[in-house]
Amino acid sequence: MDSGQLVDDDVMIGLVRERTSEPDTREGFVLDGFPRTVPQAEALDAMLAEREQRIDVVLSITVNEDELIRRLQRRRECPVCKRAYNPEGAPAQDGLHCDDHRAVELRSRQDDSEAAVRQRFAEFRAKTAALADYYTGTGRLRTVAGVGTVDEVFEMLRREAGCGSRTPQTN
Repeated sequence: MDSGQLVDDDVMIGLVRERTSEPDTREGFVLDGFPRTVPQAEALDAMLAEREQRIDVVLSITVNEDELIRRLQRRRECPVCKRAYNPEGAPAQDGLHCDDHRAVELRSRQDDSEAAVRQRFAEFRAKTAALADYYTGTGRLRTVAGVGTVDEVFEMLRREAGCGSRTPQTN
């Protein structure tokens, strides 16, 4: 992972199979970062079909690579609790230390180096980009531009997922 490589399909499928079999997922769940390959997507569809469940919608957040590199290089993490911070959307209270571990300085993650991020993009293009075709073919893919404030992107995601607006609208 630190070098930007994806975790093996069989390992990821096993982890997701185990976690999604827990009682708290019976009414639904959100997966972030899975599936990342077509074989993972096919395994997920088969796994859910066995349980008479299905994926309703797949959301793809698009942002250009240079912007993602800029964002990731600004991300910081608490080495104790692994909480992530970013000065633009989720800053630490003092900008330098974990809010929960005040004596602990925030650090850059090793996998956020430019080389590791560029490797993740190469992995994405080689293995993950085909997911768009897979989910487009099933009519489940919705694409949202990942630009704007956190709240603006969140609202776009809610709309595309069919969750409606956070605040009731009246006519």
